[in-house]
Amino acid sequence: QVQLVESGGGLVQAGGSLRLSCAVSGSIFRINGMDWYRQAPGKQRELVATITRGGTTSYTDSVKGRFTISRDNAKKTVYLQMNSLKPEDTAVYYCKVVVATTFRLDWNTYWGQGTQVTVSS
Repeated sequence: QVQLVESGGGLVQAGGSLRLSCAVSGSIFRINGMDWYRQAPGKQRELVATITRGGTTSYTDSVKGRFTISRDNAKKTVYLQMNSLKPEDTAVYYCKVVVATTFRLDWNTYWGQGTQVTVSS
């Protein structure tokens, strides 16, 4: 069993910052890619940022230069530092991780419960 616990969401004024965390626990052999997604009301869930096990990152164009994804493999945690927030960043943010629970590398995908980020103008 694998659990993901997200934290760090909240209400912030435009131009402010928030840092999201997603801690992974349970029966884990190895964690591969770790991603952050978001879903705004009435819109589809979109990929915001991704980080490989080796630390290679990528971002959707709308957050480049403002958001930074990072991970601490020892703590099994992925972070999303969000700076210069805009009202259009308002959404529920979800982490997604790819985990192998045994040495057989039986990869499966797990999602966090979501954390609300609201940016006021």
